[in-house]
Amino acid sequence: MKALHVICAVIGGAVAGAAVGLLVAPEKGDDTRKRIIKALKEKGIVLKKDKMEELVDEIEDQIENVL
Repeated sequence: MKALHVICAVIGGAVAGAAVGLLVAPEKGDDTRKRIIKALKEKGIVLKKDKMEELVDEIEDQIENVL
């Protein structure tokens, strides 16, 4: 494997791990989603609530398929 592929895999894994960690945190899901949206807005990324819900559903499906 090329070094670039390894780096991309590590970064992708870190992002996925962080997302899963946030989504299974002990806070209410709505509060966590609001925090994620706020963090993304600070980075200049605008994500509407319905898109966030779709993202959460996709991540949940992926986790369920793995488990």
